[in-house]
Amino acid sequence: MPDLPALSLAAENPCAQSVARGICRLFARNDIWCLSEMPLRNGRRADLMGVDPKGRIVIVEIKVSRADLMGDGKWPDYLDFCDRFYWGIPPAIDSALLDALDFRPDCCGVIVADGYDAEIIRPAPSHPLAPARRKVEVERLARASLRRQIVAGDPHCAPWGQGL
Repeated sequence: MPDLPALSLAAENPCAQSVARGICRLFARNDIWCLSEMPLRNGRRADLMGVDPKGRIVIVEIKVSRADLMGDGKWPDYLDFCDRFYWGIPPAIDSALLDALDFRPDCCGVIVADGYDAEIIRPAPSHPLAPARRKVEVERLARASLRRQIVAGDPHCAPWGQGL
């Protein structure tokens, strides 16, 4: 069975790539397909953004160290772009940190992952997007995914469609 292609994360951090790989494998088994580094309309970039079989949007914010987790104040900006939000962490991070009220356990799930697999240790509650917002975001995700596929096969197309 061929291995999944390397996932590009901004920091090119091997631990972040391993966590992303494990999460993508978990999601793929559950028919949730993700794109890494998905730009959002508010200028943020989701580490992983995917869509499930019912068209619901999932975002995962990956944190690979305690300092990385504790220093992140931008994550609430992702909540307006997904039906479910997860923290993705490696086994080395104590998941109990994410039980603190600052990390809003009422609306955020937790996935622990390595380069081989992942486990949801706290399911993300669903906070449904408005249908019009979901349609826009699913279309943006589809277009970004298709663009990446074409550019991977023909790099000469890279200058076009970057505003996705």
